[in-house]
Amino acid sequence: MENLFSLKGKVALVTGASYGIGFAIASAYARAGAAIVFNDINRELTDRGLAAYREAGITAHGYVCDVTDEAQVNGLVAQIEREVGVIDILVNNAGIIRRIPMHEMSAADFRQVIDIDLNGPFIVSKAVLPGMMKKGGGKIINICSMMSELGRETVSAYAAAKGGLKMLTRNIASEYGEYNIQCNGIGPGYIATPQTAPLRETQPDGSRHPFDRFIIAKTPAARWGTTGDLEGPAIFLASAASDFVNGHILYVDGGILAYIGKQP
Repeated sequence: MENLFSLKGKVALVTGASYGIGFAIASAYARAGAAIVFNDINRELTDRGLAAYREAGITAHGYVCDVTDEAQVNGLVAQIEREVGVIDILVNNAGIIRRIPMHEMSAADFRQVIDIDLNGPFIVSKAVLPGMMKKGGGKIINICSMMSELGRETVSAYAAAKGGLKMLTRNIASEYGEYNIQCNGIGPGYIATPQTAPLRETQPDGSRHPFDRFIIAKTPAARWGTTGDLEGPAIFLASAASDFVNGHILYVDGGILAYIGKQP
């Protein structure tokens, strides 16, 4: 059973994994035996990530690369193949969100979100596919979202990108399954990270933040998720245990998508 979930001898590239969800997934892969490679948009974030991996006792290879720049990405993948090895596992984690009402959002802001959250996974996946095809297999995992299924105020660009990413996931599975390449997605629910901490702060009167109350009420598990909740699903989708799972989006959301909510 341990061998079924082992990543020993595998090379894993996790984009945008200097911190947060990407860092947690990459760290879990390292503990499962994989060699870890990550990128970020600038040297400061990349160095911050390298320091965090060192502090966690993990050897990681960090590179500066913009996932929306095809030439940079092609250069990155070639360098990884030279210095670390052919990529066996790709996690398209890099992404942004712009919380702006649609009627106030500029086309430039909309395009930026689409470029990073949808075009980026296309560009990086395209770059790693030839190596996986030649090697005889591989795993591509796209970090989708509940917004791959739902809409919400102020996230029109993000929902459009993540909905598109769901379908890109299914199409990669359809097109490259015959090469023993599995492409699946993970759709995190609301995860407790430093970035969401302000939404969980206790109010001056001792009550929960209104958004915190909203999430707890909408989640059957009655809690926020943790980055640790994503580690098992991420290892499953990267390992031999999921060799016949393809084109699937695994929602790790505490049951939100299955739940209509409590009666008022």
